[in-house]
Amino acid sequence: MKLGGWTRRRRPAAGLRPTFLFILSLSLTAVYVGFAVYVSQPWRSDLETAIGPVMSWVIPILIAYIPGLVIGFLAATLAISRYRPPALGPPPGSWSEGEWPPVTLVIAARNEQDAIVPTLERIADLSYPGTVLVILADNGSTDLTAGRAEQAAERLGLDFRRIVEPEPGKHKALNTALAAVTTPLLVTVDADTFLQRHALTYLIARVTGRPQDQHVCACAGALVAANAGDTFVTKMQSWDYRLGINGVKRMQSAYNSALVAQGAFSAYWTDDLRAVGGWPDAIGEDIVLTWTLMDSRGIVQYEPVALSFTVVPDRLGHFLSQRARWARGMFEGIRTHPPQRQPRVLAKFVAGIDYLVPFLDIGYVFFWVPGLILFLFGYPLIFSWLSMLLVPVTLVIYGLLRRWQEQHVFRLLGIHPAPDKRGFLGYLLAYQLLSSVASLRGYGQYLRGATRRWE
Repeated sequence: MKLGGWTRRRRPAAGLRPTFLFILSLSLTAVYVGFAVYVSQPWRSDLETAIGPVMSWVIPILIAYIPGLVIGFLAATLAISRYRPPALGPPPGSWSEGEWPPVTLVIAARNEQDAIVPTLERIADLSYPGTVLVILADNGSTDLTAGRAEQAAERLGLDFRRIVEPEPGKHKALNTALAAVTTPLLVTVDADTFLQRHALTYLIARVTGRPQDQHVCACAGALVAANAGDTFVTKMQSWDYRLGINGVKRMQSAYNSALVAQGAFSAYWTDDLRAVGGWPDAIGEDIVLTWTLMDSRGIVQYEPVALSFTVVPDRLGHFLSQRARWARGMFEGIRTHPPQRQPRVLAKFVAGIDYLVPFLDIGYVFFWVPGLILFLFGYPLIFSWLSMLLVPVTLVIYGLLRRWQEQHVFRLLGIHPAPDKRGFLGYLLAYQLLSSVASLRGYGQYLRGATRRWE
């Protein structure tokens, strides 16, 4: 199978070709941004008079044009494309005809004695019609993780095996487990991620599909916060998983280029993992692995109905550290596999959006927020009406994303999230600032080569 270039694929069974979808979405976005540049000329003139010609372009680019480009492209893609659930019949493959493929669930854990038992209980309750094997990749736990896992596995009747990797490093634990996998498919699950009953079925159905006769080398499952109501910090993160992360992954998957098959819940072909040497030694090992697979093995997708509940940081410090780590992981992915070197044309563009992310964070922290403060005190020079337009546009997009998830995911799975106006308000007003500050910290850590620890 040819991965890249301008290879012409057969027409999809339904919906638009990804190439046509991309051209149409990009065209609509270009019209929107072009209109923004045109109508903001008076604003730029005022800025030029006050602070000079260079900053009169830098400020609008950072707080209006680039955000408009990113948000506009996401909105256009999601508005035009349609989600189509995977076929839920037994997929064809090297396994027996009419059966589902055997799957190995790998749980990398280090001192997870409180979470490991409920994680295994959710695995035992899965509706997946094929064989499920479970490997606990124990990365030198010193608490009761091993004992509790073995007792729970025996009680639940799981086909369970514990493999010990004493040397610290999540990638080391995962690669040690990979060497013992005998099934064609491998699914990673974090020790504090609880799978919805039908999640594995939807995930395997998606990863074994062949859209336009292309090989899906990995597929990311959907995550929502398991502890959404614990603290104000978890409430805000809950909305990010539901709206921000879910929306971005859906957009990327529309072009067969989901950029992160996250370790918390994703499926891979075992042969593909071995062909690229398994998980790399990186702070964002799942990010770098995804880009490596996309570079040489096939396409990467996202299945929003393959739902799981993951424990998110409940303290502000832990949240900031996590987002800094994610930012470092993105830089590692860009360094290891630059977007322009991706073999597929659409993957080049989708991955290239990551080049704009640091500018979004810089613009938000150093210009958008200070400009808003000055605006509230009667100095509207930096924060113009054009910047204000992003607020209602974003609210509309969030409303549509929420409605889509409730209709296509939660209603289908019988899930009824509790209303949370306070968390949503915090997500709107404070979350982006916190996330951008943490990301800037992560960029700085990457650039100065700061040490890392097991996650």
